[in-house]
Amino acid sequence: MKHNYEYLIIGAGIVGLATAYQLKKQSPKASICLLEKEKKEACHQTGNNSGVVHSGVYYKPGSHKARNCKEGRLELLTFCNEYGIPLKQLSKLIVATETCELAKLHEIFARGQANEVAEISLIGPQGIKDIEPYVNAIEAIHIPHCFVINYKQVAKRLVEILQREAVEIYFGEQVIDIRDHEVTTQHGSYLAKTIINCSGLFSDRIARLTSSNTQYEQQILPFRGEYYELKEDRRYLVNGLIYPVPDPKFPFLGVHLTRMIDGKVEAGPNAVLAYSREGYKKTDVNIRDLQEMLSYPGFWQMARRYWKIGIKELYRSFSKKAFLRDLQRLVPALQEQDLLPGGAGIRAQVVTKEGLMLDDFSFTREGRVLHVLNAPSPAATASFSIGRQIASLSRDVV
Repeated sequence: MKHNYEYLIIGAGIVGLATAYQLKKQSPKASICLLEKEKKEACHQTGNNSGVVHSGVYYKPGSHKARNCKEGRLELLTFCNEYGIPLKQLSKLIVATETCELAKLHEIFARGQANEVAEISLIGPQGIKDIEPYVNAIEAIHIPHCFVINYKQVAKRLVEILQREAVEIYFGEQVIDIRDHEVTTQHGSYLAKTIINCSGLFSDRIARLTSSNTQYEQQILPFRGEYYELKEDRRYLVNGLIYPVPDPKFPFLGVHLTRMIDGKVEAGPNAVLAYSREGYKKTDVNIRDLQEMLSYPGFWQMARRYWKIGIKELYRSFSKKAFLRDLQRLVPALQEQDLLPGGAGIRAQVVTKEGLMLDDFSFTREGRVLHVLNAPSPAATASFSIGRQIASLSRDVV
């Protein structure tokens, strides 16, 4: 039996690590334990994203995403500067290529203003060409102060800081049961006054371990985001971040172009349903994950609601030409031979039993356990703010 802790956090992605960091800042003498099923930090959502530090332009004013993105962004940038983690400042364009997209573009612009995105502006074709010469668009939102980083480096530095501050981090510890104040893994048990669930792709399963009733009826469905990479001699086509106007019927941003911290240019991601919660390849299938998904009524409701978009995403996953066509709407000069196979990430998306994709962050409490249940993008950007919010909520747990 392990000794008792004041706080036990499940998950060493950036949200779990930032929560431990904020807890230690608020309560320096508190005993804190962090459990992670993988052998190191940031193996999943944190370590498999585009590295963009989001500005907060898309999110509904007053939402958890809007507030935490704005506050967390500043804390993240301050942390990177303080600890020497490289940043690259870039311009971002959200481009309308057809007149039918202008109303949605202006709606996003209004949200950006409401969320106090710095120096946001609307620009026309010549202004677009001045920033991204190879983009053809009729109007765009310009955000000049965007950044890209390597979130794995942030997570690694957080681990170093936490271990120096006597936070006990145990890797290779998969939680299999929770009873009141006792957390059991395959290797033993841990006791804690407060348990904080930051387990990302598995946060719904952890929530069900602690639920004494049917309170938590939502389920995480995994969406794989696949990337291409531009050939080195074609990277000049993209200076910064180039995004389409997102489809208002689908809670994803659409395939876009991102100049990375290392100078490479990524194209993507799409958003295709995965058959495994850790299914980074098209061929990855996890029987438990698949059975759980197919037996969930919310999956079938979602399928009925989004079947046309789902078919399009699946086709684009297997057709490089279809992927390219969407990219050419942003940069017409791109050719099929310019695209090299890239990586993939998995987005943990909560879907309600009615088949609705939960759009905002979701934090809940049940007894002595706090759950971060829905934390897709921009959770990495917002992680320090989310961590501070969870740390404050944990003080009220009895």
